[in-house]
Amino acid sequence: VQLQAFGGGLVQAGGSVRLSCTASGRTLKTDTMGWFRQAPGKEREFVAGIRWSDNNKFYTDSTKGRFTISRDNAKNTVYLQMNSLKPEDTAVYYCALRTGYLIESAVKREVSYDYWGQGTQVTVSS
Repeated sequence: VQLQAFGGGLVQAGGSVRLSCTASGRTLKTDTMGWFRQAPGKEREFVAGIRWSDNNKFYTDSTKGRFTISRDNAKNTVYLQMNSLKPEDTAVYYCALRTGYLIESAVKREVSYDYWGQGTQVTVSS
């Protein structure tokens, strides 16, 4: 299984960016996918997650209401629409895949995931 993330870049505060992550080597049906981010000098943190089986979505408090995670079954792809971006959203964003169902608490933990994408940089200027 390989994950390939696209869509990062430089954006002004208040702007929007959409990230995408496509999985190859596996058809997503009962999986869970998540987005994490790592800012310079900080630990990687959970951003959003989605379960393929029931389409339940999960967010961290700092991104709820601004970020939206969604999926395209036909394209085996997960998206992260990021609106109202702030300079503190600047980070490398990673997508991750777990080949199975995760309960909510596990969706938010790095160690729950089997595969990781290469990361894409998002820089928000003030």
